[in-house]
Order: sequence, then structure tokens, then C-alpha cells
Amino acid sequence: MRSWAAHHAAEDLLDLTQAVPGYPAHPELLHRLALAAGTTAYGAIDGDVALREAVATETSTRYGAIVTPEQVAITGGCNLAFAMVMACLAGPGARVGLLTPWFFNHEMTLTIQGATAVPIPCLAADGFMPDPARLAPLLDGLAALVLVSPNNPTGAIYSPALLHELALLCRARGVWLVLDETYRDLLPDGPPHDLFGDADWPEHIVHLYSFSKAYCVPGHRVGAVVGGGAFRHALLRVIDSYQICPARPAQAALAWAVPALAEWRAGNRAIMAIRAEATRAAVARLPGWQLDSLGAYFAYLRVPDDGPDAMEVAERLAVDRGLILLPGPFFGPGQERHLRLAFANAEPALLAELPARLA
Repeated sequence: MRSWAAHHAAEDLLDLTQAVPGYPAHPELLHRLALAAGTTAYGAIDGDVALREAVATETSTRYGAIVTPEQVAITGGCNLAFAMVMACLAGPGARVGLLTPWFFNHEMTLTIQGATAVPIPCLAADGFMPDPARLAPLLDGLAALVLVSPNNPTGAIYSPALLHELALLCRARGVWLVLDETYRDLLPDGPPHDLFGDADWPEHIVHLYSFSKAYCVPGHRVGAVVGGGAFRHALLRVIDSYQICPARPAQAALAWAVPALAEWRAGNRAIMAIRAEATRAAVARLPGWQLDSLGAYFAYLRVPDDGPDAMEVAERLAVDRGLILLPGPFFGPGQERHLRLAFANAEPALLAELPARLA
């Protein structure tokens, strides 16, 4: 995508491809990262105790259930967390359900590991929410079902009731539910679901989390897996093979930040809400363009029906207008009329340029 816009001057580009915060990390967090830079020794395979305790405490508080530090593993980012979870649950030849549109790194990871990504369509007419009735018969033969909420690329947020119903469906069919909540901190206060309230959740649910967005440290690559039971023992073996231990300086700083920066994270949530509304207002000025979904860091735009498909539109926008968006086909089958716009890294004044560039 960026190669298409290579002839534009940097100051002319509006790059809305990557979901990264458009503001710096908290200054005290940066200070603590610098202080921890001398932490060079190996650490625990599953992460330093202080950070695992902080994650367990926050998770327990947020979800109103008991999650212990022994059920938390720290990883080198959430993408690696997903890869290691799939190495445990879905070996070569396994079939894993991904809702479409899907996060393309998930599909690529499964392909690399010799598993098969099974597309499970979610429709714009349903707000890109999975329909349990349509999904149920597609679960047969799957090793796992992967959900991302808030969703990437659509931004759709699955309700607690919907997640509860999907978890029950997976459990009844012996399918692992892998729930990626990378963008959880952008949700309103209150529990996103009640899945940890089931005493047997470690036998059929794995939870993924990322520190990159909420704490503005994507380059430090820190994520977390919450899981227990036999899965936990398998995960430790995989972690020892894939990463030995997660990088330690960021762990030390984040152990402080998890409890200390709750109010700061809430302020960032407000910033994202303002940018989301700026995106909504900009698209509303464009006849023929339709905002099919908006939430978290993303807007999912439907290109005008009387024009070319999303791949051609994306290329022309990049080449002619210096606007870089990701075309829907990158996110799986059936997405030929959509573009993903990541508004998190753009201030409202930049988002106000969208009508002129998209017109």
C-alpha cells in the first residue's frame, strides 16, 4: 500500500493504515522504561511476577471474577501470543474458524503453521456481528473459534450476551474459544463479558490482550495470554521454544502502569471517541460512501456501488490523492466493496481532509 504512494511528499501523505496511537506514552511510563533499560538478565518463562500480578488483579476487577497470576502469561506482543496459542490448540491440518472480515495476521499465522483458516461470514446488515444460528453448524470439526472484540477491521463490539452465547456454543461442541481483546481499554467501564465467571473457563477459553494500544508502547511488543489447566502447561512449553522469556524492561514499567494509569487510559478513550465522531462527520459529507461500522480504532467504509471495487479505489487514492487505506480483500473473502480506515493516529483536523481526498 505504501509503495503506491511513494511519489508523494511525506507532508502530503495521510496514512490511515496502521492501528497505532497518535499520541505519546505517559511521560512517567517513558521515564520508567529508561530506568529499566539495564534489566538484561533472563526472566521467568511466563513473565515477571509483578506484571502478571498486576494483570491478574486488573482482569479480576474488570470482569468481576477471580483470575490468578498463575493463569497469566506475558508475551512478546499479541501477535506472538496468538501464534503460540495456536501452536497449542491447532497443529498442522487443524481447522480454525475466523470471522470475516478477519484480522489478516491471524490468517497468515494459521497458514504458516499448517492449519486452515475457515471463513465464517459476518454481514454488514448485522453490524458485522456473528449470528449464533448461522455460526453453530459451522463449528463442527473446528479446533478453535477466534473472536476479536472490539473488532479489527470493523470496530464492531460484541455484547456480553452475544459472547456468552457463543462461548456456550463452542463449549457444547468441544471447540476452544480464543477471544482477542486487544482494544478492550477503549470500551466503556464495566465488564465486557462474564466468561471468567464460569468455574470451568480454563478448559475451553483462552483470552488475549495487548499493551501496545492502551499504553502507547507498540514497539516494545508486550502482550498477555490468560488461560489455565492443561492449556497453560502446553503454553509454557511453547513459550520456552518461541521466546524464552518476554523482554523485561517494558514489563517492569508496565507493572507500575497497569494500576497507576487507569485515569490516563480513560482520557485516551475520550480522545478516540472524538476521532471516531470526526470520522463519522467526514464520511457523512460524501455522497455514495457508506459507513458500515465504526468503533475502537477503525471505520469500515463501503465504496460507492456505482464505482470500481475496493482494491482499485485503494490504489487510486494512494497514487492520486496520497490517502492510504487498506482494501477489504486484505481482510478475507467477500470484502470487495470495503476499505478499513484506522483513525486512531490522526487528529480531527487531518480527518477533516477525508472528504476532499475521497471525493
